[in-house]
Amino acid sequence: MHSTQQLPEAEVLRVDLAVIGSGPGGYEAALRGAKAGMKVCIIEKAALGGVCINWGCIPTKALLKSAELFESLKNPGTFGLSVKEVSIDLAEAIKRSRNVALKMSKGVAYMLRRSEVEVLQGEARFSSPNDLDVYREGTRVGRVSARHIIIASGSRPRLFPGLEPDGNRIITSREALAMKSLPGSMIVVGGGAIGVELAWFYAMAGTAVTLVEMMPRLLPLEDEEISAVLLRSFQKAGITVAAGAKLEGVKATGEGVSALLTVDGQEPQPLSADYLLVAIGVTGNCADLGLEHAGVESARGFVVTDSLCRTAAGHIFAVGDVRGGMLLAHKASAEAAIAIEVMKGGAPEPLEDSMIPRCVYAEPSVASIGLGEKQAEERGYRVKVGRSMFAASGKANAYGNLEGLVKLVFNAADDRLLGAHLIGHGAVELIGELTLARRLEVTAGLLAGTVHAHPTLSETIREAAESVLEE
Repeated sequence: MHSTQQLPEAEVLRVDLAVIGSGPGGYEAALRGAKAGMKVCIIEKAALGGVCINWGCIPTKALLKSAELFESLKNPGTFGLSVKEVSIDLAEAIKRSRNVALKMSKGVAYMLRRSEVEVLQGEARFSSPNDLDVYREGTRVGRVSARHIIIASGSRPRLFPGLEPDGNRIITSREALAMKSLPGSMIVVGGGAIGVELAWFYAMAGTAVTLVEMMPRLLPLEDEEISAVLLRSFQKAGITVAAGAKLEGVKATGEGVSALLTVDGQEPQPLSADYLLVAIGVTGNCADLGLEHAGVESARGFVVTDSLCRTAAGHIFAVGDVRGGMLLAHKASAEAAIAIEVMKGGAPEPLEDSMIPRCVYAEPSVASIGLGEKQAEERGYRVKVGRSMFAASGKANAYGNLEGLVKLVFNAADDRLLGAHLIGHGAVELIGELTLARRLEVTAGLLAGTVHAHPTLSETIREAAESVLEE
């Protein structure tokens, strides 16, 4: 229940732009607005940088690096090294990840301060189309009146009946990023990016992991060939994968979690573990914003906007996870740029999903842009597909990471790139070239004719393009 005592008129902060949330979409919008000469404020209820910097992208990648180093040192003789004993200290790895997140959060604070963006600590709630009340612990502590407002309030884990997190044995990614001791066993529900990354981390650290995905394959939105390579890699790493599966009768006790695992076409099997990590999607943080007072609509848990991020109230925009669609930090930043450009009177191009890269940071890592092979065929394209295996790469052999491939999908009518799909060590660092190639509609001939440095993993991109020309 919110207390709504009257505030003196002098306590109303008047700005050109108010931003709700300080994640990648929020702070990008604030910085761009300030650069455009607007008086800007950000309203943030937690640490600056949002979930991405504090409990998502950044700390996760820090932990994954720890696991990657640990995995590399398990067989040091392969690299001519002699190491007596290697172990992972989960508490120290978590501590390092928290320090990285804190450093990045302080970096956001510094950029906002330098740009003279005012930061208000609290929860924002619309009282009218142009006015926001700011609450702390249920009490109104401020009011903002703004010409323009951007909702960048992010998302939270979606709750599913029977899988409600209790913060103890049934956990979300947040608790998984703050554990002090290594679990002996863990069930991970959800084979999307979050589930895959955390399943890989804990498996590499020494936890016995079972990964459960309701859809028929891991990373169900990625190209089927990529999912198949990831499955083989995970099985080789000792991760038990149950796809086309679901958990029933989940019970949590002080000792752990038990459930029945039902795989399509098979008898239910008992399954137990120390922890159950739920990573099966998110919903937008828009339920408590008072959208009804602003004329802003929501549907299926997300704010409704047009292609330029405008809500039904033309001066109010939504960017990032709260807007729905692809739930990616870089998409949020790109949407922030679009919203500010519209406020300035510009006419930016809408953001196309097929131009947004997607990355999963396990090992091997996965990166993609544009259409998969089956997707392209379903849309009526006749396609050519080029492949090149990392096992044939001199650099991959030098690294000792031979898994994976580059798969390029071209329009057979004109050889233009429709999609690119990579799995392997360093895939997430290679996607930039292919994102630009997709945006410029580069042909197989142009990619194959571009000189790539040797030895590099990027040569595999050229070789995949060459394989199409040789057909």
